[in-house]
Amino acid sequence: MKSILSIILLCAISCANAASDAEIVAATIILEAGGEYSPGAMEAVNEVIQNRAIKRRMTPAQVCYQRMQFSCWNNIDKRPALLAKAQRHPRYAKALDIALSAPTNYTSGADHYHADYCRPYWAKHMTLTVTIGRHIFYK
Repeated sequence: MKSILSIILLCAISCANAASDAEIVAATIILEAGGEYSPGAMEAVNEVIQNRAIKRRMTPAQVCYQRMQFSCWNNIDKRPALLAKAQRHPRYAKALDIALSAPTNYTSGADHYHADYCRPYWAKHMTLTVTIGRHIFYK
């Protein structure tokens, strides 16, 4: 009986410390575009997350944490520290509001993007939809 109670307590502690889907999306928005001030820049990152979630039949958090999708999460060991850092960002409340709000359409349905200073191999096979700030969006 004591071991069952210990397991229940550990599960409760784990659940209390687990970030919600919206918190992970908001952190991704901050870590990817928190320094972007162009209109729609943070919303556009959210759109990519949401479009991928629909397309891949995954939760938005699963999309964010998917291997090699968002460079901010590539180091699994640093995720808790990065989440905490994002939550301290001055624009985190805005990012959380974006994550919890109805989707926008600044990107015309984009499900990929990259910074303007890199040239990923996959970009030449996709349709460019828009450039917002330092990010170029595709579908």
